Amino acid sequence: MAELLEQNEVFFTAFQPKQQHRFIMYIEGIPAYEIKTSQRPKLSITPITLDHINTKRYVAGKSEWQEISITLYDPIVPSAAQSVMEWVRLHHESVTGRDGYADFYKKDITLNMLGPVGDKIEEWTLKGAFITNADFGDVDWSSDETLNINLNLRFDYAILQF
Repeated sequence: MAELLEQNEVFFTAFQPKQQHRFIMYIEGIPAYEIKTSQRPKLSITPITLDHINTKRYVAGKSEWQEISITLYDPIVPSAAQSVMEWVRLHHESVTGRDGYADFYKKDITLNMLGPVGDKIEEWTLKGAFITNADFGDVDWSSDETLNINLNLRFDYAILQF
């Protein structure tokens, strides 16, 4: 038997997709214009298996927000390498061997997706973010590429504000 289609399924519906290049990320101590690329938050939920006689059922277990990677431009002034190292020193000071308190090195990060006219159309808040890996890039005499810094950031949880 033929299924009736809804009016919205038959007629054209205009929509505006979000675009990757329209974003601004705010991290305290790092100017927003230095942030070249970023991943959006990722969530994985571990399933719990409930065995019963000859069958299995599943329920949601613990959820975990995955690390994200960001890439920074490294200008001469202000130096992104210096900004990153100031944040790293809040985690661990390599000269003295001291580690920092989480209250000092954990930061809240805001990621805004922008519309075509620069309006905020989506806002993520990443709570309690800290650096798990800092890669200051490679140098090469035969290259004319700009230097970038790659960071992996772990955070406690993310909130989609709107």
